[in-house]
Amino acid sequence: MRYRALIVSLLALCLGVLTACSSGPSTTVNRDLLTYEQIRGTGLANTCPQLDETSRGSITVDTGKSYTLNSLCLQPVDFFVKEEGVSKRSQAAYKPAKLVTRQTSSIEAVSGALEPNADGSFTFKEEDGLDFQAITVQLAGGERVPFLFTIKGLVAQTQPGLNGVINTSTDFEGKFKVPSYRTANFLDPKGRGLATGYDNAVALPAQADSDELRRENVKSFDVGKGKISLQVAKVDNTSGEIAGTFESEQPSETDMGSREPVEVKIRGIFYARLEPGQA
Repeated sequence: MRYRALIVSLLALCLGVLTACSSGPSTTVNRDLLTYEQIRGTGLANTCPQLDETSRGSITVDTGKSYTLNSLCLQPVDFFVKEEGVSKRSQAAYKPAKLVTRQTSSIEAVSGALEPNADGSFTFKEEDGLDFQAITVQLAGGERVPFLFTIKGLVAQTQPGLNGVINTSTDFEGKFKVPSYRTANFLDPKGRGLATGYDNAVALPAQADSDELRRENVKSFDVGKGKISLQVAKVDNTSGEIAGTFESEQPSETDMGSREPVEVKIRGIFYARLEPGQA
């Protein structure tokens, strides 16, 4: 019994030493290797891949070749809505809000061309992918703000002087389009729509042209503008992967023109993979 206890203690000590000396597992989760049943209910569908904290390399981009930024994923973490000040002297400020819609809020599988410029900068042009998510957030007072989280038509450029190298000092900044949260076939509670439905509230035909109801009756598909900045914090020069944080500002939904939009700020993390373009 004495020797058995000694052997168990030695085995536990060896296991502890091996665990401490071994390198930690990669934080990147390859969802392509998992089935639907393995992903369902785990939250993995809304998470972007991540790189190890030690990924601090650089990627060299040849000016004579074409490149594509694939698998771009943006995962929101914090939401803010700009509110007017309580008094006339106080200025409008962003207030934190919480997500109240479904848990799938990330943009993913976005791709586009990455072009080197003469001044040593890079330009990324979004071309394809799941580049929008319908989201609703709620302020502390209970007000809910719907908006379309998107980067449609994004054209982002880095700072000059990078000279063909992408590293942890690279920042992308650009603007994008923000389509309407609703589509043309959407009908409001009174059956009014842009491409179909009634022209005005059925119970008030005589007041259809009044200024009070005009914005509710005349629907419009508004396209706003937003801006985003992506700060590269991790680079894997072997796989061509980059990751970091982003901050995006865009307008909220106008309910097809019936209300004024408010400014929404989204902060989170992003991931992408740089690959040679097809000739």
